[in-house]
Amino acid sequence: MIHLGIIGTNWITHQFVQAALATQEYELTAVYSRKIAKAQEFGEQYVGNRHYMDDLAEFFALEEMDTVYIASPNSLHFVQAQQAIQAGKNVIVEKPAFSTPKEMDTIIKLANENQVFFFEAARNIHEESFKKMREFLPTPNHIIGANFSYMKYSSRYDLVQQGEEPNIFSPRFSGGSLADLGVYLVYAALAWFGVPNEVHHFAQKIATGIDGLGVIILRYENFDVTLQHGKIGDAHLPSEIYFDDGTLWLDGVNSINQAWLYKHTDVNGPLEIEVAAKENPMIEEASDFAKIIQNPTDVSYGERYEEWVELARNVSHVIYELRKQAGVVFDADQE
Repeated sequence: MIHLGIIGTNWITHQFVQAALATQEYELTAVYSRKIAKAQEFGEQYVGNRHYMDDLAEFFALEEMDTVYIASPNSLHFVQAQQAIQAGKNVIVEKPAFSTPKEMDTIIKLANENQVFFFEAARNIHEESFKKMREFLPTPNHIIGANFSYMKYSSRYDLVQQGEEPNIFSPRFSGGSLADLGVYLVYAALAWFGVPNEVHHFAQKIATGIDGLGVIILRYENFDVTLQHGKIGDAHLPSEIYFDDGTLWLDGVNSINQAWLYKHTDVNGPLEIEVAAKENPMIEEASDFAKIIQNPTDVSYGERYEEWVELARNVSHVIYELRKQAGVVFDADQE
C-alpha cells in the first residue's frame, strides 16, 4: 500500500485522491495546507484517520508517508519537490512540474541520488485510449502532418480583465495557457512523434504578461505538427494526424473519447476505434505510478519509468523554448 500525502486542496487534488483510492493501491495518510482547517475540510471527505498539517518540514518528516502528490501553484513545485525528495519521499508533481528545464534536471538528478521516484502527472499519456492510438500510427515516413487543439475559456480571465492577477495568469506563479493547457498538446506530440527539429510559437500575451493563447509549429524531418492552445477563448476543433494514405481523427489529445480512422481506399467508410476515457481521467496515471513505486526492482517497469522521465525532460525543454519565443518571462527564470 502506498501512503500518500498531498499538497494542495483544490479540485484537481480531490480528483487525484479519488483516482488513487479507486485503484486500491493508495491510502490518504496526510494533508498539508497553510491552514489546518482547510486541510481538515479536505481530508474529512474521505474515510480513515490521517495527519493534518500546516508545517511543511513536519509534513515531510512523517515516517509513515512515502509518496507526495504536489498540486500547489506551479512556481512552488520545485522547492516542495526538492524538500520531499531530500526527506526520502517519492513525488508526483502536477503538470507542469517545473518552471524551467534547470529545475527539471535538478529534480531528476536528486531523485536518482536519493533512490526515489519522480513523476510528472501528465495524465493524458497514461490513458489507455491514448496508448491505443499507437496501434494506428504508421512509421514517421508515412506521416505528413498533424493538428492538435485544446482551448478552454477560464473564468479567472474575468479577474484579469478587472485588473487582478490570479495564479494561473501570473508570471510570479509560472502560469499561462502554454503551461496549463498547451502542455497536454506538447506531451502528445513528443510521446507519439519524438523531439522535433525546430519549434515555433506565435502567442497572444495578456495584461499580466503571460500567454492567453497561442499557435505552435513543431517541425519534424518530413512533416509539421500544429498545436493550438488557449485559456481566453473556446475551441471546438478535433485533433487529426495525417498519413499518406488516410487520417486519424480524434476528439482531442488531452482526453480521447472518440477516434476514427479514415483510409483513402476504404469503400465501407471510416473505422470507428473503440475508446473511452474513464469518468475520472486520473485513475490510469495513478495506477501506472503505483506499479512503478511498488515494483522498484522490476526491469520492465524500470524501463517504462525511464521513458517517462526522459519524456518529461524533453517536454520541459520544448516548453521553455516555446515560452522564450513568445517573450513570456517567469519570476522563476531569474533564480
